[in-house]
Amino acid sequence: MTAQEVRLCGLLLREHFGEVVAKLGTHLLRSGAQNLRTIIHETGISLDLVKKSLCVLVQHGTCVFSAGRKGPGSPTEYQTSCDRILRILRYPRYIYTAKTLYGDTGELIIEELLQRGHMTMSSTVKTVADRLTQNMEEGRSMDYSEVSSAFSKLVETHFLQRSAPSTPATPVSNTQPTPESFPDCYKVPHMTLIGRGKRLLSSEDGEDQRNAKKAKLDLETHGDEGIYWQVNFERFHLHFRDQAIISAVANKLDQTSSEIVRTMLRMSEVTTSPTATCTKPLSANEIFRSLPSSYNIPRPILDQYLTLLVDDPMEFVGKAGESGGGMYVVNLHRALANLARATLESVVQERFGSRSARIFRLLLRKRHLEQKQVEDFAMIPAKEAKDMLYTLLSQNLVQLQEVPKTPDFAPSRTFYLYTVNQLPTARMLLQNCYKTVANLIERRLFESRESKRLLEKSQRIEAILASLQASGAEPEQLTEVEEMITASEKQQLESLRVHINKLDSAENQVDETIFLLESYVNSTATSTG
Repeated sequence: MTAQEVRLCGLLLREHFGEVVAKLGTHLLRSGAQNLRTIIHETGISLDLVKKSLCVLVQHGTCVFSAGRKGPGSPTEYQTSCDRILRILRYPRYIYTAKTLYGDTGELIIEELLQRGHMTMSSTVKTVADRLTQNMEEGRSMDYSEVSSAFSKLVETHFLQRSAPSTPATPVSNTQPTPESFPDCYKVPHMTLIGRGKRLLSSEDGEDQRNAKKAKLDLETHGDEGIYWQVNFERFHLHFRDQAIISAVANKLDQTSSEIVRTMLRMSEVTTSPTATCTKPLSANEIFRSLPSSYNIPRPILDQYLTLLVDDPMEFVGKAGESGGGMYVVNLHRALANLARATLESVVQERFGSRSARIFRLLLRKRHLEQKQVEDFAMIPAKEAKDMLYTLLSQNLVQLQEVPKTPDFAPSRTFYLYTVNQLPTARMLLQNCYKTVANLIERRLFESRESKRLLEKSQRIEAILASLQASGAEPEQLTEVEEMITASEKQQLESLRVHINKLDSAENQVDETIFLLESYVNSTATSTG
């Protein structure tokens, strides 16, 4: 864990949970596992706030606890997970994916579970049904059974899973439950929940009524008490990885090739381990039968496409045998390595120009080259090539390897070879990405702080307008309230919204790069481990 990761984790915790939780979370990241007494002593936070902060972190899965290291009877120790905190950055992407796959209902289910950490199925269904009803036309409402059906689909496709029961006796584990460690993690309980979503009341009297109703609902039982659900982040990450591979194939070859690869990935979803370097072998006959009929790809054309994919230098698809018309696999690790390589090349091109990118690609392909060889192969004048190599060397994007002819390392009898080590370079770029996201978040918070008074005024006026419209006010009254914000203030607000949207968009784009590089680094560690 690096300083950049800790800084980004602190910013994410502060933005989502507040200053106290951020202070406690970053302290545990730096210090490792600690018991309650040590945390209070070293942070200076009161006992009550430490307990509440730990509850928040445990609720959202960013903190785990276990029995003390000194043996039975020693105080429980708490430890935060950097990887889990960094996933907060990807929340918008999880929600958008759920919306794309399962519509508004799936989106709200994932959103509620991400906001609350974990919830029971009945509680989630009621909350989501009420929110959907609130946005429907008067007289219409959302049936609980429709939300339950969407919830069950998310569980069936493993996007949701049960939270494993935890006690201080269990060892510290940052991994999510699996069917092997927790057999019931994808088992949907029988739930006796019948009814429809209800509209929230807006009056103050309705507030008391709502609280009383909530207390009453809490006493009701629906058959799923004590069974809590959480978002299965690993399943979302597999989906993101598959989409990145499909998109790369579509860009490199064509849409039909990408649909064939999509079919292969869909067929092997259940049979392939998340850490596997390639999918299980699939015969050409199986692939042909599984292709959706809307594609209209004849068998001879499919064979040609599969041959094209196997022969492609990117090696997204490999051949594993000849039985069943040919056995094919998707090379997951090779695909991630090529995507990471393309990302590195793109970064070099954007920062140092197309000629430097040509040298970088040349070194990736040829492995080791002397300076003279680089000049000749890249067809760049000696002076320019030398400057570019030294610039890349100073940025740690290129490494220099000395190969002596004699043991004394005399410069005249030593080969100086330039090379690119893809994995360390990817790790370095990943750290730069963490730094970039942290800078973007700090800039966004600064912009919001600078215009705090104007934003508060705008929110107050919007609230007044909403209440006037609800009570059927005259158009003159509405116009009078709208004119409380001057033309220059409206211009400032619009400019601020544009800046904030740009910063949000940049965060999401950098996170896509982070995901690709993290996947490549983790895949390399798994394949060599």
